[in-house]
Parts: sequence; structure tokens; C-alpha cells
Amino acid sequence: MTAKRALDLAVAVPMLALTSPVLLVAMLAIRATSAGPAIFSQIRVGRGGALFACRKLRTMYRATPSLPTHEAPAGSVTAVGKVLRATKIDELPQLWNVIKGEMSLVGPRPCLPTQAELIERRKELGVLAALPGITGLAQIKGIDMSDPRLCAETDAVYIKAASIGLDLKILLGTFFRA
Repeated sequence: MTAKRALDLAVAVPMLALTSPVLLVAMLAIRATSAGPAIFSQIRVGRGGALFACRKLRTMYRATPSLPTHEAPAGSVTAVGKVLRATKIDELPQLWNVIKGEMSLVGPRPCLPTQAELIERRKELGVLAALPGITGLAQIKGIDMSDPRLCAETDAVYIKAASIGLDLKILLGTFFRA
């Protein structure tokens, strides 16, 4: 087992257990305020371009089309969803993806299979060789997928400099930025 995988498991397992009451309350709030399941699975691009089901708490209305967040129709995020997104609580189910080995705590954020420009640029830069992460260098720098070129280039910088120390800095940056 690599040090990165050991860190993923050492953080994800207890964090999932510790946050389970928060997840339960969030799931009840979602179900009480909008129709549909509380946990949302969306097909995303993982390591090597393999597709996997990324888990999140549902923050949008059920009929919202599967689009990148920056392309979603205005008004598609529920009132509860706004709070969950602002606090990053909507990302907690991805700890299960980390435990399963489909994601890491830190890495390039997984994109949708329809985000062709980002996928192509990530292929060119070798970014798809890494597991996607719940958070990453692009996220703490405030770069999102609406700028595919800059996002992929920032992901590539992370891949080249990746270390346990950098992962810990990014994790801390994520918690204190949220």
C-alpha cells in the first residue's frame, strides 16, 4: 500500500464515521424539502479515463440535466443545496469513493464524460494517470472547470509536485477555505 493510499484510508474511514450524523441530518433535510433521493450518483471520469459513479448529496432539483455546475440552469440548486455546497457537506459521500479506491482525498476533481476539452487537455498533460480527488490544487486556488485549460494545467502542476506534504497542505487549505 502506498503512503497516499494509507493517508486516504486513515482519514476517510474515521471521517465518514464521525460525519455520519451530519450526513443523516443533511439527507433528512434534502428529503424533506425536495423530491428525489438524498444521495446522488453521477458518472465521472476517473484514473486512466475509466468511468465511475461519484457520490454526492443531491443539491439540485431532481429534473436538473447532468451538466457541469457552471453550466447548470439558474435556480436549479435547492435552498438546502446552497447550504450544503457552501459548507462542502455535499462532498462527504465521496469519502465512500475514497474508501473503495475510486478516488483519493486529494487529486484532480473528477469531471463529467461530456467535458471533452478538459479530458483531452488532461490526457495531453498526463493528469488522467492520477486518481481524482475530493479536493485538489485547482480548488484551493479557486480554479474551476469553467476554464478547462487552466484547470488541467493546474492539475498537471499538482501531479508533478505530488507528495504527502502537499496533500496535507491542500487538505488544510480546503478545510480553512470552506
